[in-house]
Amino acid sequence: MIDFQHFTLENGLKVYVHEDHSVPTAAMNILYNVGSRDENPEKTGFAHLFEHLMFGGSKNIPEYDKPLQKVGGENNAFTSPDITNYYLTLPAQNLETAFWLESDRMMSLNFNPEVLEVQRKVVIEEFKQRYLNQPYGDVWLKLRPLAYQVHPYQWATIGKDISHIEDATMEDVKSFFYKYYLPNNAIMVLAGNVKTDDIKKLSEKWFAPIPAGEQYVRNLPKEPKQTEARFMEIQADVPANMIYKVFKMSDKQSPQYLPTDLLSDILGRSKSSRLHQKLVQESQLFAAANAYITGSMDEGLFCVSGKVKEGVSIADAENAMSEVIAEIKQERVSEEELQKVKNQAESTLILGEIEVLSRAMNLAYCALLGDANLINEESAKIQAITKEELFKVANEVLSPESCTTLHYKMN
Repeated sequence: MIDFQHFTLENGLKVYVHEDHSVPTAAMNILYNVGSRDENPEKTGFAHLFEHLMFGGSKNIPEYDKPLQKVGGENNAFTSPDITNYYLTLPAQNLETAFWLESDRMMSLNFNPEVLEVQRKVVIEEFKQRYLNQPYGDVWLKLRPLAYQVHPYQWATIGKDISHIEDATMEDVKSFFYKYYLPNNAIMVLAGNVKTDDIKKLSEKWFAPIPAGEQYVRNLPKEPKQTEARFMEIQADVPANMIYKVFKMSDKQSPQYLPTDLLSDILGRSKSSRLHQKLVQESQLFAAANAYITGSMDEGLFCVSGKVKEGVSIADAENAMSEVIAEIKQERVSEEELQKVKNQAESTLILGEIEVLSRAMNLAYCALLGDANLINEESAKIQAITKEELFKVANEVLSPESCTTLHYKMN
């Protein structure tokens, strides 16, 4: 059980506090309710660009990292299609430094043209290194717009096209900041060796003066139901043929979500999974095969992928993969197989609660979903899932008509 208190400042900033006096440190996590799905289709990659820009200094603090390092702190951030998340840890007695740093950049980011140019180059280089200059790096640049025809999940967090970042103006950057980087569009969690009363005082002192902005109301286009299979083939200088199959699945808050997640575990989480056992161990058609979900807040993807063994035809490999997928739709999984993946999921939850920072992140995310106490309910929900539920979602999700297939072939 993760205990927490929460309150909301007048400017709309939601604050959650998780006290754990068994540790000497404190963690601060600030989740901004903006991801790549919120971007203008003609100006993508901005959420990720801001992950970098936010460390370029603010009005009263020329460099973010140095003051934090002086008090023994560490920090980082990440962007997803759904959120942008900033986090830090430091000795608990130096907690006010965190409030000073984070409030200053929420209040007044330093819109320095030199910082924009430096971070623009960093992002462009990252795009080239991670997505263009390594084997299979552009898989999701190809798969997303094939699987999503309307919803903004059709582009990756790095952006639809690197020219959008190359052409970004200072006005574009300011407009993005003042629309999304607002106290009323953020959730802040303090966890560790902290006291709720102290957090209230520090929050009032450092964050309450930041004015609220216009409330962002998300109104994204809904992806139409996919009724026909889609296919794409790519040839490139890669070491092996790869097969990717993605199926539309429910959003994060649907009752179907957790059963679908467990279904992906049964198919491809570990070496005891069906894909590995049947495609890698038994038939030896694949060098590796797995399944996973994207975990999206809107309608996500159930992904199955495999690296085809040398000398095996991609057609034979795909037929074998499709047979494993079809089999799980034809018969209910055993209680033993279901309990195994439940135990794996439970272990993941427990490991995710060991670090104070992880608890802070999870609290913020659950709060964004609408109820921070979901963090304490997930385990029971997982244990309550039945094999009948898995059978039902298997037949609803793993439909050939809603499948998008990509063959990534060697030259």
